[in-house]
Amino acid sequence: MSFDAPPAAYDRYMGRYSRRLAPLLAAFAGVRSGLRALDVGCGPGSLTARLADVLGARQVAAAEPSEPFAAACAERVPGADVRRAGAESLPWADGSFDAVLSQLAVNFLTDAHHGVREMRRVAREGGVVAACTWDYRGGMEMLAAFWDAALQLDPDAPSEARQMRFATPGELRALWREAGLRGVEIGGLEVEEAYAGFDDYWEPFTAGVGPAGSYCASLAPEARAALREACRRRLGSPQGAFRLRARAWAVRGSA
Repeated sequence: MSFDAPPAAYDRYMGRYSRRLAPLLAAFAGVRSGLRALDVGCGPGSLTARLADVLGARQVAAAEPSEPFAAACAERVPGADVRRAGAESLPWADGSFDAVLSQLAVNFLTDAHHGVREMRRVAREGGVVAACTWDYRGGMEMLAAFWDAALQLDPDAPSEARQMRFATPGELRALWREAGLRGVEIGGLEVEEAYAGFDDYWEPFTAGVGPAGSYCASLAPEARAALREACRRRLGSPQGAFRLRARAWAVRGSA
């Protein structure tokens, strides 16, 4: 699985959803003018940019372990304090932020329990720690169509719906409580994305970004062509533009 792909490839694949999701997560976390916020696992910077719009770039910091993504975020949000770092070792002092957020990243942490404890550590007492992850069990139509098609052809395909951690409200609630966060609440965030046609949907998978992209890129040409056709059928063989819905589960708690 790779997140060291060119940021433009990520933007075509998942960034198009991240940009729509970011305002919803920021609102869910109660981000408002006057606060200082950190974006953990910022990727190319969709949430960082939204936080900067609300707070001003100099009130925003971001952490990202991928070098190309961290560089893209710093370029996208000039003035933000963007550092190359993983969630498990955040390079800020205790209590540095009023709000610590993570969008679509908790699932991919090497040690999510330690990562969320680090998020709590850098939040001030009473500050908010919030995150969201896709509802991989069927609430994210773009991925569901891909993995349903893959499993039809290959029952051993590493479907995110089967393997992804922290993808349910119960898992997220438990993770937040285990980190010592208080007043834990769960919410659902829903967005839609428009596709110009089937190729606009399919081509981003071939760049090898994330679990689905990595699986797609690993296939022999004949198997990839079969998967492409199976995905087309799963989507109803669209002849033109179409839209897909996506739901994320969000969690927040007080440090």
